[in-house]
Amino acid sequence: MLTPHVRAPRPLRFLPRIALGVALLAVPATAVAATSDGSTEVSAAPAPAATGLDDPAKKEIAMQIVSSAENSSLDWKAQYKYIEDIDDGRGYTAGIIGFCSGTGDMLDLVELYTDRKPGNVLAKYLPALREVDGSDSHEGLDPNFTKDWKKAAQDSEFKKAQNDERDRVYFNPAVKRGKQDGIGVLGQFIYYDAIVMHGDGGDSTSFSSIRKKALAKAKPPAQGGDEKTYLNAFLDARVWAMKQEEAHEDTSRVDTAQRVFVRNNNFNLNTPLDWKVYGDSFHID
Repeated sequence: MLTPHVRAPRPLRFLPRIALGVALLAVPATAVAATSDGSTEVSAAPAPAATGLDDPAKKEIAMQIVSSAENSSLDWKAQYKYIEDIDDGRGYTAGIIGFCSGTGDMLDLVELYTDRKPGNVLAKYLPALREVDGSDSHEGLDPNFTKDWKKAAQDSEFKKAQNDERDRVYFNPAVKRGKQDGIGVLGQFIYYDAIVMHGDGGDSTSFSSIRKKALAKAKPPAQGGDEKTYLNAFLDARVWAMKQEEAHEDTSRVDTAQRVFVRNNNFNLNTPLDWKVYGDSFHID
């Protein structure tokens, strides 16, 4: 029987729009060949781009691995309707990525949904969501918010809004920074999982702070460093950050999952994959 997992909370207060810098420009390689008259001819010969975590197949794997830790299940698509207060001081936690009424990302989500579909079943809660942002209060949400959330989750537009907010706030910034640092699919996933749990605010346990600690210990490939050494340094910093909060004391999502992939040099996150989280075993063919 799978062990229920307390969803990972992000810091209180509104999560800022994550600005992770300008993407590196791709400089095509050139091939120089001698011609019959002794001159040289330069032609562009760009190397094929490496597959990133944003490849649809790799992204699906990422969603399943995160869901194994967040929901004790690989079925991440079953979580659109999920909602509960897990008593972590963040109010309601809901949806595929654990949007919280107390951290601003749930408010962003409902605002997006309402922009796209005015008059939806959650639109009437926007004033209350603005009021409870930054707290664990349910004022203005109870008694029907959870019921209406589950109703909204039957709407394909709401599912799309959840996907889009996940990508904007968590997935895309993680992949972008990972590519800038020269790390592969696995490294980009490691970044993504860190942002999902810790957010990217200004506190000492945020994603940016974790990355800064890692950079003090090792260089990423983009700076001439060894990928395995850098990823282990990042995971060391991640474990430290997790242990700063009681809800994160179990670090198995790193120790018996991500560390396993790094140890196996599976930098492209190729299947089959086997890992454990909180003692439960998971497998992807």
